[in-house]
Amino acid sequence: MNKKVLIGAFLCLVASMSWGAMFPVAHVALMHIDPFYFSFIRYLIVGIILSVILFIKEGKQAFRLEGKGLSLLFYGSMAFVVYNMFIFFGQQQMGKAGTIIASIMEVLMPMISIILIWVTTRKKPGAATLRNVLIAFIGAVLVITRGDLSFFAMNSSQLMPLLFMLIGVTGWVVYSLGGSRFKEWSILRYSTLTCLIGNAAALLIVTTGTMAGWLQVPTMETLFTIKYEMAFMSLLPGLVALLSWNKGLQMLSSTHGLLFINFVPITTFVIIAIQGYSINAFEIVGTLLIIAAIARNTLNQGSSTGKKQLPIKLTKALRTLTSKLH
Repeated sequence: MNKKVLIGAFLCLVASMSWGAMFPVAHVALMHIDPFYFSFIRYLIVGIILSVILFIKEGKQAFRLEGKGLSLLFYGSMAFVVYNMFIFFGQQQMGKAGTIIASIMEVLMPMISIILIWVTTRKKPGAATLRNVLIAFIGAVLVITRGDLSFFAMNSSQLMPLLFMLIGVTGWVVYSLGGSRFKEWSILRYSTLTCLIGNAAALLIVTTGTMAGWLQVPTMETLFTIKYEMAFMSLLPGLVALLSWNKGLQMLSSTHGLLFINFVPITTFVIIAIQGYSINAFEIVGTLLIIAAIARNTLNQGSSTGKKQLPIKLTKALRTLTSKLH
Protein backbone atom coordinates (compact mmCIF):
# COMPACT_ATOMS: atom_id res chain seq x y z
CA MET A 1 0.00 0.00 0.00
CA ASN A 2 1.55 3.30 -1.10
CA LYS A 3 1.90 6.44 0.95
CA LYS A 4 -0.88 8.28 -0.88
CA VAL A 5 -3.44 5.57 -0.07
CA LEU A 6 -2.37 5.48 3.58
CA ILE A 7 -2.71 9.25 3.95
CA GLY A 8 -6.07 9.25 2.16
CA ALA A 9 -7.36 6.46 4.39
CA PHE A 10 -6.16 8.30 7.50
CA LEU A 11 -7.90 11.52 6.45
CA CYS A 12 -11.20 9.76 5.72
CA LEU A 13 -10.93 7.98 9.06
CA VAL A 14 -10.40 11.28 10.89
CA ALA A 15 -13.49 12.74 9.21
CA SER A 16 -15.70 9.74 9.94
CA MET A 17 -14.63 9.46 13.56
CA SER A 18 -15.24 13.20 14.02
CA TRP A 19 -18.81 12.74 12.79
CA GLY A 20 -19.22 9.69 15.01
CA ALA A 21 -18.17 11.74 18.03
CA MET A 22 -20.52 14.56 17.06
CA PHE A 23 -23.72 13.13 18.55
CA PRO A 24 -22.37 12.11 21.99
CA VAL A 25 -20.85 15.58 22.33
CA ALA A 26 -24.09 17.21 21.16
CA HIS A 27 -26.00 15.16 23.76
CA VAL A 28 -24.04 16.90 26.51
CA ALA A 29 -24.54 20.36 25.01
CA LEU A 30 -28.28 19.84 24.45
CA MET A 31 -28.76 19.39 28.18
CA HIS A 32 -28.08 23.12 28.49
CA ILE A 33 -29.18 24.73 25.22
CA ASP A 34 -32.03 24.17 22.78
CA PRO A 35 -31.13 22.53 19.44
CA PHE A 36 -32.19 25.54 17.41
CA TYR A 37 -29.83 28.09 18.95
CA PHE A 38 -27.21 25.35 19.26
CA SER A 39 -27.28 24.73 15.49
CA PHE A 40 -27.42 28.42 14.61
CA ILE A 41 -24.48 29.45 16.81
CA ARG A 42 -22.40 26.45 15.73
CA TYR A 43 -22.70 27.27 12.05
CA LEU A 44 -22.30 30.96 12.64
CA ILE A 45 -18.80 30.09 13.88
CA VAL A 46 -18.18 27.64 11.04
CA GLY A 47 -19.47 30.11 8.44
CA ILE A 48 -17.05 32.80 9.61
CA ILE A 49 -14.09 30.39 9.48
CA LEU A 50 -15.09 29.07 6.04
CA SER A 51 -15.52 32.61 4.74
CA VAL A 52 -11.97 33.47 5.75
CA ILE A 53 -10.62 30.31 4.08
CA LEU A 54 -12.64 30.93 0.91
CA PHE A 55 -11.49 34.56 0.73
CA ILE A 56 -7.85 33.50 1.08
CA LYS A 57 -8.10 30.68 -1.46
CA GLU A 58 -10.45 32.12 -4.10
CA GLY A 59 -10.78 35.83 -3.40
CA LYS A 60 -13.79 38.08 -2.94
CA GLN A 61 -15.23 37.11 -6.33
CA ALA A 62 -16.05 33.68 -4.91
CA PHE A 63 -18.77 35.30 -2.78
CA ARG A 64 -20.77 36.38 -5.84
CA LEU A 65 -24.10 34.58 -6.11
CA GLU A 66 -24.14 34.69 -9.93
CA GLY A 67 -27.94 34.61 -10.06
CA LYS A 68 -28.14 31.44 -7.97
CA GLY A 69 -29.34 33.02 -4.75
CA LEU A 70 -32.67 31.14 -4.59
CA SER A 71 -31.01 27.79 -5.23
CA LEU A 72 -28.41 28.53 -2.56
CA LEU A 73 -31.19 29.51 -0.15
CA PHE A 74 -33.07 26.28 -0.82
CA TYR A 75 -30.09 23.95 -0.46
CA GLY A 76 -28.66 25.95 2.42
CA SER A 77 -32.00 25.70 4.24
CA MET A 78 -32.08 21.94 3.63
CA ALA A 79 -28.70 21.57 5.34
CA PHE A 80 -28.55 24.25 8.01
CA VAL A 81 -32.22 24.43 9.00
CA VAL A 82 -33.88 21.12 8.12
CA TYR A 83 -30.94 18.81 8.77
CA ASN A 84 -29.17 20.43 11.70
CA MET A 85 -32.17 21.71 13.62
CA PHE A 86 -34.38 18.68 13.03
CA ILE A 87 -31.84 15.96 13.75
CA PHE A 88 -30.61 17.59 16.96
CA PHE A 89 -34.19 18.31 18.06
CA GLY A 90 -35.07 14.65 17.52
CA GLN A 91 -31.92 13.55 19.32
CA GLN A 92 -32.68 15.77 22.30
CA GLN A 93 -36.27 14.55 22.55
CA MET A 94 -35.23 10.88 22.51
CA GLY A 95 -32.62 11.28 25.23
CA LYS A 96 -29.56 9.01 25.37
CA ALA A 97 -31.03 6.56 22.85
CA GLY A 98 -31.33 9.46 20.42
CA THR A 99 -27.53 9.64 20.26
CA ILE A 100 -27.32 6.19 18.68
CA ILE A 101 -30.32 6.68 16.44
CA ALA A 102 -28.96 9.98 15.11
CA SER A 103 -25.68 8.24 14.30
CA ILE A 104 -27.51 5.41 12.51
CA MET A 105 -29.54 7.94 10.52
CA GLU A 106 -26.25 9.48 9.44
CA VAL A 107 -24.87 6.24 8.01
CA LEU A 108 -28.19 5.52 6.26
CA MET A 109 -27.82 8.57 4.04
CA PRO A 110 -26.45 6.69 1.01
CA MET A 111 -29.45 4.36 1.17
CA ILE A 112 -31.85 7.30 1.56
CA SER A 113 -30.30 8.89 -1.51
CA ILE A 114 -31.01 5.73 -3.51
CA ILE A 115 -34.68 5.85 -2.53
CA LEU A 116 -34.91 9.61 -3.12
CA ILE A 117 -33.46 9.38 -6.62
CA TRP A 118 -35.69 6.37 -7.37
CA VAL A 119 -38.74 8.44 -6.44
CA THR A 120 -37.66 11.61 -8.28
CA THR A 121 -36.28 10.03 -11.47
CA ARG A 122 -38.44 6.88 -11.53
CA LYS A 123 -35.31 4.86 -12.34
CA LYS A 124 -35.59 1.67 -10.34
CA PRO A 125 -32.29 0.48 -8.80
CA GLY A 126 -31.05 -3.03 -9.45
CA ALA A 127 -32.18 -5.99 -7.36
CA ALA A 128 -28.88 -6.11 -5.45
CA THR A 129 -29.22 -2.45 -4.48
CA LEU A 130 -32.80 -2.97 -3.28
CA ARG A 131 -31.71 -5.94 -1.18
CA ASN A 132 -29.06 -3.77 0.45
CA VAL A 133 -31.65 -1.06 1.16
CA LEU A 134 -33.90 -3.67 2.80
CA ILE A 135 -31.02 -5.05 4.90
CA ALA A 136 -30.10 -1.52 6.04
CA PHE A 137 -33.75 -0.84 6.93
CA ILE A 138 -33.97 -4.00 9.02
CA GLY A 139 -30.76 -3.00 10.80
CA ALA A 140 -32.14 0.46 11.51
CA VAL A 141 -35.35 -0.99 12.97
CA LEU A 142 -33.31 -3.22 15.30
CA VAL A 143 -31.28 -0.26 16.53
CA ILE A 144 -34.26 2.06 16.94
CA THR A 145 -36.43 -0.48 18.79
CA ARG A 146 -33.56 -2.29 20.59
CA GLY A 147 -35.32 -5.48 19.50
CA ASP A 148 -38.66 -4.55 21.05
CA LEU A 149 -41.14 -4.07 18.19
CA SER A 150 -43.79 -2.89 20.65
CA PHE A 151 -41.85 0.38 20.48
CA PHE A 152 -44.05 1.47 17.58
CA ALA A 153 -47.27 0.78 19.50
CA MET A 154 -46.33 1.87 23.02
CA ASN A 155 -43.86 4.69 22.49
CA SER A 156 -45.80 6.98 20.21
CA SER A 157 -44.13 9.93 21.93
CA GLN A 158 -40.86 8.75 20.39
CA LEU A 159 -42.21 8.45 16.85
CA MET A 160 -42.43 12.20 16.25
CA PRO A 161 -38.77 12.85 17.18
CA LEU A 162 -37.83 9.89 14.97
CA LEU A 163 -39.77 11.45 12.11
CA PHE A 164 -37.97 14.75 12.65
CA MET A 165 -34.63 12.97 12.44
CA LEU A 166 -35.63 11.16 9.25
CA ILE A 167 -36.76 14.43 7.65
CA GLY A 168 -33.50 16.00 8.80
CA VAL A 169 -31.21 13.45 7.16
CA THR A 170 -33.33 13.56 4.02
CA GLY A 171 -32.71 17.31 3.98
CA TRP A 172 -28.97 16.64 4.05
CA VAL A 173 -29.28 14.21 1.14
CA VAL A 174 -31.14 16.87 -0.86
CA TYR A 175 -28.39 19.35 0.00
CA SER A 176 -25.70 16.95 -1.13
CA LEU A 177 -27.48 16.20 -4.39
CA GLY A 178 -27.72 19.93 -4.96
CA GLY A 179 -23.97 20.09 -5.40
CA SER A 180 -24.40 18.70 -8.92
CA ARG A 181 -26.05 22.01 -9.88
CA PHE A 182 -22.85 23.88 -9.02
CA LYS A 183 -20.30 21.81 -10.96
CA GLU A 184 -18.28 24.87 -11.90
CA TRP A 185 -17.88 25.84 -8.24
CA SER A 186 -15.43 24.34 -5.77
CA ILE A 187 -16.83 22.31 -2.89
CA LEU A 188 -15.44 24.97 -0.55
CA ARG A 189 -17.38 27.71 -2.33
CA TYR A 190 -20.64 25.73 -2.39
CA SER A 191 -20.25 24.81 1.28
CA THR A 192 -19.42 28.37 2.36
CA LEU A 193 -22.19 30.18 0.49
CA THR A 194 -24.87 27.65 1.42
CA CYS A 195 -23.67 27.81 5.02
CA LEU A 196 -23.91 31.61 5.10
CA ILE A 197 -27.28 31.83 3.36
CA GLY A 198 -28.72 28.78 5.12
CA ASN A 199 -27.67 30.18 8.47
CA ALA A 200 -29.42 33.43 7.59
CA ALA A 201 -32.60 31.35 7.28
CA ALA A 202 -31.76 29.72 10.61
CA LEU A 203 -31.46 33.20 12.14
CA LEU A 204 -34.99 33.95 10.94
CA ILE A 205 -36.20 30.72 12.57
CA VAL A 206 -34.65 31.39 15.97
CA THR A 207 -35.72 35.05 15.89
CA THR A 208 -39.32 34.11 15.12
CA GLY A 209 -39.27 31.39 17.77
CA THR A 210 -37.88 33.79 20.35
CA MET A 211 -40.44 36.51 19.57
CA ALA A 212 -43.25 33.92 19.82
CA GLY A 213 -41.97 32.77 23.20
CA TRP A 214 -41.03 29.27 22.05
CA LEU A 215 -37.29 29.79 22.38
CA GLN A 216 -35.05 31.70 24.75
CA VAL A 217 -31.83 33.42 23.79
CA PRO A 218 -29.05 31.50 25.56
CA THR A 219 -27.31 33.45 28.28
CA MET A 220 -23.57 33.98 28.40
CA GLU A 221 -23.49 31.59 31.34
CA THR A 222 -25.09 28.89 29.17
CA LEU A 223 -22.66 29.50 26.32
CA PHE A 224 -19.76 29.37 28.76
CA THR A 225 -21.06 26.05 30.12
CA ILE A 226 -20.97 24.43 26.67
CA LYS A 227 -17.88 26.22 25.39
CA TYR A 228 -15.86 23.03 24.94
CA GLU A 229 -18.70 21.16 23.23
CA MET A 230 -19.36 24.11 20.93
CA ALA A 231 -15.68 24.43 20.09
CA PHE A 232 -15.48 20.72 19.27
CA MET A 233 -18.65 20.74 17.16
CA SER A 234 -17.52 23.77 15.19
CA LEU A 235 -13.89 22.84 14.62
CA LEU A 236 -13.82 19.04 14.26
CA PRO A 237 -17.11 17.79 12.72
CA GLY A 238 -17.70 21.17 11.09
CA LEU A 239 -14.31 22.17 9.72
CA VAL A 240 -11.53 19.59 10.11
CA ALA A 241 -13.80 16.76 8.94
CA LEU A 242 -14.78 18.77 5.87
CA LEU A 243 -11.20 19.40 4.80
CA SER A 244 -10.01 15.90 5.71
CA TRP A 245 -12.85 14.18 3.86
CA ASN A 246 -12.42 16.24 0.70
CA LYS A 247 -8.69 15.64 0.59
CA GLY A 248 -9.09 11.97 1.47
CA LEU A 249 -11.52 11.41 -1.39
CA GLN A 250 -9.04 13.00 -3.76
CA MET A 251 -6.39 10.49 -2.70
CA LEU A 252 -8.69 7.44 -2.67
CA SER A 253 -11.36 6.27 -5.06
CA SER A 254 -14.86 7.40 -4.07
CA THR A 255 -15.87 3.73 -3.78
CA HIS A 256 -13.30 3.00 -1.10
CA GLY A 257 -13.62 6.41 0.52
CA LEU A 258 -17.33 5.94 1.19
CA LEU A 259 -16.61 2.79 3.17
CA PHE A 260 -15.20 4.95 5.94
CA ILE A 261 -18.66 6.34 6.74
CA ASN A 262 -19.18 3.03 8.56
CA PHE A 263 -16.89 4.32 11.30
CA VAL A 264 -19.54 6.90 12.26
CA PRO A 265 -21.75 4.56 14.32
CA ILE A 266 -18.76 2.54 15.52
CA THR A 267 -17.22 5.68 17.02
CA THR A 268 -20.56 6.66 18.54
CA PHE A 269 -20.96 3.25 20.17
CA VAL A 270 -17.46 3.36 21.66
CA ILE A 271 -17.97 6.83 23.15
CA ILE A 272 -21.41 6.21 24.66
CA ALA A 273 -20.23 2.87 26.05
CA ILE A 274 -17.43 4.73 27.84
CA GLN A 275 -20.03 7.20 29.10
CA GLY A 276 -21.98 4.31 30.64
CA TYR A 277 -24.72 3.60 28.11
CA SER A 278 -25.76 -0.08 28.06
CA ILE A 279 -25.61 -1.32 24.46
CA ASN A 280 -27.71 -4.42 23.83
CA ALA A 281 -27.22 -7.19 21.26
CA PHE A 282 -29.96 -5.90 18.94
CA GLU A 283 -28.24 -2.53 18.57
CA ILE A 284 -24.95 -4.23 17.75
CA VAL A 285 -26.52 -6.64 15.23
CA GLY A 286 -28.55 -3.83 13.65
CA THR A 287 -25.47 -1.66 13.24
CA LEU A 288 -23.51 -4.55 11.70
CA LEU A 289 -26.34 -5.17 9.22
CA ILE A 290 -26.28 -1.52 8.17
CA ILE A 291 -22.49 -1.54 7.80
CA ALA A 292 -22.65 -4.72 5.72
CA ALA A 293 -25.36 -3.28 3.46
CA ILE A 294 -23.45 -0.02 2.92
CA ALA A 295 -20.19 -1.89 2.25
CA ARG A 296 -21.79 -4.30 -0.22
CA ASN A 297 -23.61 -1.54 -2.06
CA THR A 298 -20.54 0.68 -2.24
CA LEU A 299 -18.30 -2.11 -3.52
CA ASN A 300 -20.95 -3.13 -6.05
CA GLN A 301 -20.78 0.38 -7.50
CA GLY A 302 -17.17 -0.16 -8.36
CA SER A 303 -17.71 -3.51 -10.07
CA SER A 304 -21.19 -3.34 -11.58
CA THR A 305 -21.77 -2.63 -15.26
CA GLY A 306 -24.73 -2.41 -17.56
CA LYS A 307 -28.16 -2.73 -15.98
CA LYS A 308 -26.72 -3.38 -12.55
CA GLN A 309 -24.90 -0.08 -12.47
CA LEU A 310 -26.50 2.75 -10.52
CA PRO A 311 -27.44 5.91 -12.43
CA ILE A 312 -24.50 8.23 -12.99
CA LYS A 313 -26.25 10.96 -11.05
CA LEU A 314 -26.50 8.72 -8.00
CA THR A 315 -22.85 7.72 -8.20
CA LYS A 316 -21.85 11.39 -8.19
CA ALA A 317 -24.29 12.09 -5.37
CA LEU A 318 -22.85 9.31 -3.23
CA ARG A 319 -19.36 10.62 -3.83
CA THR A 320 -20.28 14.07 -2.59
CA LEU A 321 -22.80 12.92 0.05
CA THR A 322 -20.54 13.54 2.99
CA SER A 323 -17.98 15.73 1.28
CA LYS A 324 -19.99 18.84 2.08
CA LEU A 325 -19.87 20.65 5.41
CA HIS A 326 -21.19 18.23 8.01
